[in-house]
Amino acid sequence: MDNARFVDRLTAGCQSLGVTVAEDVGPRLQRLMAELLKWNAKVNLTAITAPEEVLEKHFLDSLAVLPEVTGAATLLDLGAGAGFPGLPLKLALPSMGVTLVDTVGKKVAFIKAAAASLGLQGVRGLHARAEGQPETEGIPRAEVLIARAFMDLPDWLALAPAYVEPGGRVVAMLGKQQTDAELAARAAERQLRVVSSRSYRLPFSGAERQVAVFAKE
Repeated sequence: MDNARFVDRLTAGCQSLGVTVAEDVGPRLQRLMAELLKWNAKVNLTAITAPEEVLEKHFLDSLAVLPEVTGAATLLDLGAGAGFPGLPLKLALPSMGVTLVDTVGKKVAFIKAAAASLGLQGVRGLHARAEGQPETEGIPRAEVLIARAFMDLPDWLALAPAYVEPGGRVVAMLGKQQTDAELAARAAERQLRVVSSRSYRLPFSGAERQVAVFAKE
């Protein structure tokens, strides 16, 4: 994919999703893609390797939740994998401090290398396992906690509150659609409340997505 096509597809995708990013985000995402594909040729970071799919299913899928995280001072991405959604969100919101946590060392190594290559400040990659004890795990709490297909929603809502600052919120990026009643029931089980829920489709494949935001009662 040449530079012009990448920018055109990114622009079209963002318009379809109703989000906007600064002009410098496109070239930086291209550099992130090049780094990802270079690393992936040697170590298995992602099963998605076609540039068009990386753009849609990693980058645009991450940027789709900009409305839910904009304004946060700190973001914690648990089960970040190769850095999604945390790295694209950081590129779009450069003043936000972002910590990305994964249990796979090579993925954390990639996150650190990519952040250094892009000259990103305020990005931290952590090799750790989140089991609900942030102090002993060395994982900082954040204003917004996010995960993308990290675990089933009931398990996520059981784990998540321990990692959120007072007054903060938990963002769940879901593939499987949940009704408002289902979301409310899952939240009530953990003394949480649903702040918002939004369904959308990825712009090129039409894949269904949902993002739900929760807060402590």
